[in-house]
Amino acid sequence: MLSELMNFFRACFRPRSDRYIHTGSDAGGRQDGLLWYKDSGQHLNGDFSMAVVQANNLLEDQSQFESGSLSLNETGPFGTFIGVYDGHGGPETSRYVNNHLFQHLKRFTAEQQSMSVDVIRKAYQATEDGFMSLVTKQWPLKPQIAAVGSCCLVGVVCNGTLYIANLGDSRAVLGRVMKATGEVLAIQLSAEHNVCIESVRQELHSLHPEDPQIVVLKHNVWRVKGLIQISRSIGDVYLKKAEFNREPLYAKFRLREPFKKPILSAEPTISVHPLQPHDQFIIFASDGLWEHLTNQEAVDMVQNHPHSGSARRLIKAALQEAAKKREMRYSDLKKIDRGVRRHFHDDITVIVVFLDSNLVSRASSVKSPSISVRGGGINLPHNTLAPLTTPMEAGST
Repeated sequence: MLSELMNFFRACFRPRSDRYIHTGSDAGGRQDGLLWYKDSGQHLNGDFSMAVVQANNLLEDQSQFESGSLSLNETGPFGTFIGVYDGHGGPETSRYVNNHLFQHLKRFTAEQQSMSVDVIRKAYQATEDGFMSLVTKQWPLKPQIAAVGSCCLVGVVCNGTLYIANLGDSRAVLGRVMKATGEVLAIQLSAEHNVCIESVRQELHSLHPEDPQIVVLKHNVWRVKGLIQISRSIGDVYLKKAEFNREPLYAKFRLREPFKKPILSAEPTISVHPLQPHDQFIIFASDGLWEHLTNQEAVDMVQNHPHSGSARRLIKAALQEAAKKREMRYSDLKKIDRGVRRHFHDDITVIVVFLDSNLVSRASSVKSPSISVRGGGINLPHNTLAPLTTPMEAGST
């Protein structure tokens, strides 16, 4: 406890100038301490706002915003792709997803010459298979990579249709104007796979009837096998293939009895939503935001302010709530450095996508300039090794 307090005070008063390397131009976003943001940008279907705040020593949240061709072919189809990848146990899986998922999607779109649920499902599976291969190669020298994973939330706007795909507990929420009252209603679009939800626990029990301990209440939190809160993810190979659930993997990740079928799944829940003229915007965010704000609070905040800076405004509201819960000032919370900051809140990624109905209704064959933005964070020197992950960090998703 004393050492934790010392770390806290050291973090609060460490000189800011040598903490980390600043990256990013105005075009790609700006860095302000642990906050990265791009207040506004234009895409094929409207405008957008993006922000990321880091809490972990190494940023585990990764994200991307792509607009233009959704295929390897220059002929399209054209649209907008949004990805929020909330990693756990380390940054390796979320970084891998950030570098590969959209490329797989473009390849399958080119093969089928259109966007579809099948294209998205195949892109997820190819990303999972690729990361599994990486774990197999790295296991002899880096066995702990088997316990690294990532949630994976994706949105695709193409030809007037919104596709939402999800693994884990990130969330997409639509802001829709109600014609009768003029109010903006929050509509959750994504299905979540967190065992704090009773239906998710029931699903696991039905898939594993032979295992009464498939879900365990540990320290007042439901966890799969007492280890992790989510039931679906990319990675987390130690709970998908028994050959990776053994030494030299850390004992805290190893199960006492071998398993014969995967415990976690990489099968995304995908939904399709024809966009309506009264659909105003979609908020995509990792669970760090939703721990502190309700769907309606977030939607009201976006609706009642200018588009520019929407994502940054949501993150500030979440941090203010996090500070209030710990009976501290927001200004003091902002002084706490990465690593120690994780005791107060998670990494948080927010992307707000505004929809212009005149643009959304255009055919997906209309060509437009390509846009590609990656959510930022603190860049450590290349020779910096990832620290050993604590049990709190590994199971926090």
